[in-house]
Amino acid sequence: MLNICGCLVHTTPEKTEEVVAAIDATDGGEVHAHEDGRIVVTVEDTEDKRASDQIMDMHQIPGVITVTLTYHSFEELDGETGYVDAASSTKH
Repeated sequence: MLNICGCLVHTTPEKTEEVVAAIDATDGGEVHAHEDGRIVVTVEDTEDKRASDQIMDMHQIPGVITVTLTYHSFEELDGETGYVDAASSTKH
């Protein structure tokens, strides 16, 4: 199972770029957008760390005010590629 979390990170505006860089530098973390001290992030489990632990670690980045979980999903992995192809899967 692939564990995916979507988060909204609030920062002090002057630290936003540093926080973005810190999140992007983590394995499993990805920044999708940011504006006015708000950052949209996804976090996935890695071999070494759970997504929930990564979210807790984001609280320790200098300049972070809050981290709010806004989305959570478990997706099944496909044996060959590692991910389910949602476009080709059907429900019965």
